[in-house]
Amino acid sequence: MSNEIKHDLIVAVVNQGYSNELITAARGAGAYGGTVISARGMTHDGPVKFFGLSLQEDKEIILILAEKEQKLPVMQKVSLDFGISTQAEGIVFSLPVDALAARSPLAASAASCAL
Repeated sequence: MSNEIKHDLIVAVVNQGYSNELITAARGAGAYGGTVISARGMTHDGPVKFFGLSLQEDKEIILILAEKEQKLPVMQKVSLDFGISTQAEGIVFSLPVDALAARSPLAASAASCAL
């Protein structure tokens, strides 16, 4: 069994309302799909105050499990279309996945990952 990392978790954080478009773009770059989690953005001082009201920007966190070879094209597409300088104001980063256990087509290619 090889301990070589074969998958990465791509994490994108964007303004609310962009997750469907982001996943469609990521699929076009080779991803299978993703998981969307609703979140709230906060500054280092907590929620932003406006006329005494607490305002928190709604965000979406998109998790995409990708094979190592797919990581760079997917991240480049997401960054280009949904990056910090777009209306989505997104950031994207990846984390290595050293183990994977699932029952899906993706899991078949990951069968050699150590648990």
